[in-house]
Amino acid sequence: MLKEHQAVYTRVLIIADLLLITSAFLLGHYLRNHWGFLLEFESVSRTYPLSKYITLLPYMLAIWMITLAAAGAYQPLRVQNLLVVLLDITRAALMATLLFGSLAYLLKLQYVSRIMVSMVSFFAWSFLCVERVVMFQILRSLRKKGFLTRYLLLIGTGSRAASFIKMVHNHPEWGLKIVGLVDEDPRLKWQTIEGQKVLGLLSDIPHLLEELVIDEVVFVVPRGWLGKIEDSILYCEQLGKRVSIAVDLFNVKFAKAVQREIHHFPLLTFETTSDHLWQLIVKRVLDTVLSAVAIAVLLPFLAIVALLIKFSSGGPILFKQARCGLNGRIFTVYKFRTMVVDAEKKLEALRQHNEMSGPAFKMTNDPRIIKYGKWMRKFSIDELPQLFNILEGNMSFVGPRPPIPAEVKRYEPWQRRRLSMRPGLTCLWQVQGRNKIVKFDEWMKLDLEYIDNWSLWLDLRLFLQTIPIVIFGIGAK
Repeated sequence: MLKEHQAVYTRVLIIADLLLITSAFLLGHYLRNHWGFLLEFESVSRTYPLSKYITLLPYMLAIWMITLAAAGAYQPLRVQNLLVVLLDITRAALMATLLFGSLAYLLKLQYVSRIMVSMVSFFAWSFLCVERVVMFQILRSLRKKGFLTRYLLLIGTGSRAASFIKMVHNHPEWGLKIVGLVDEDPRLKWQTIEGQKVLGLLSDIPHLLEELVIDEVVFVVPRGWLGKIEDSILYCEQLGKRVSIAVDLFNVKFAKAVQREIHHFPLLTFETTSDHLWQLIVKRVLDTVLSAVAIAVLLPFLAIVALLIKFSSGGPILFKQARCGLNGRIFTVYKFRTMVVDAEKKLEALRQHNEMSGPAFKMTNDPRIIKYGKWMRKFSIDELPQLFNILEGNMSFVGPRPPIPAEVKRYEPWQRRRLSMRPGLTCLWQVQGRNKIVKFDEWMKLDLEYIDNWSLWLDLRLFLQTIPIVIFGIGAK
């Protein structure tokens, strides 16, 4: 569950450390040359030029990386406290200074300034300590706000499940939260085990997955339960929920089985969405940067559209509506208002004119549309405020469209798997037919096809294909 996140964290940390040590090297040389001679640290006024010293940088970086790794500086932050981490950095700094000085002595590098080496070591130690402190504070702040929290539904109430609960409770820095327990014994319902309530029976799992925000279902059950939990596991797979289990494999249809562990606690995870963490991080970074740039560039145009809505129909400029995001998280979607203010109240009267099968609603020449509304919809101008949803992290540029909670309640289990990916502005449905596709199941299958084949390349291709569709209003109503 957390192993791949730790691998990414370690690589990022190593790159950051290399950059900071290099900065310390350049700063140490600069200060030694410009300020050191004024304080008469050494007999010579200036040390050798940077071109002479730069050949030593690879050796210094290698020594620092080795000593940092040896001191345990790349152990997971989530299982250490800050004081221990800073002590590891201090030990590594002292060791690196000693090793580099010894190397310079053995190789008889007379031109190496001892004061410069001391300065570089001091600055590198300072930079790395500040880096670790900042990372601790950022992670703590994000988890306090709930941004990095993963919600777990734990199946099982035995001694191993209790040990798992204690482990999670003892490590709040992991950002894991158990929302409740499930057992097969009806007498345990609503009882508390290690501070966690038993919310229901195995038969209640579908209801719990629909009503609660759950990112992962963890099965910590005795071997005798193997025949009892298979249906539950397959149901979780159908909904696109990540499943971790501490027992044997099952014949899942399309989920990938991955061996993981949480602090030496072995789990077998069945994933129905992409586990390419690096690509998902790049996707989120691109979403953030591109949405911020797009908002800045389009701001004058957004203002003009807002004025058109205000002066042509009165009422609010933005239409705000609750939508379902990743794994059922509820968020407020922003759109330019293209309908009358009480459009939602008039919806039921128009249900008979619905041109889309299933829970979604689509209608040609909808009488609720205001002046300029049809034009905004044709060219997807009404969707532009969702750039702020992307910037907030509730949406992405590419992904299944965010559904209304009332629609989700009417989904069949296999259709709920579309919630296992962050919703987006455009998707396969947008590219391969948009409103020309009137069968809801066909729309859902396109979303699942996107999830099963997701990659950054697919996102780029769909994004580029969407541009002419939006510009020419292809398939819009």
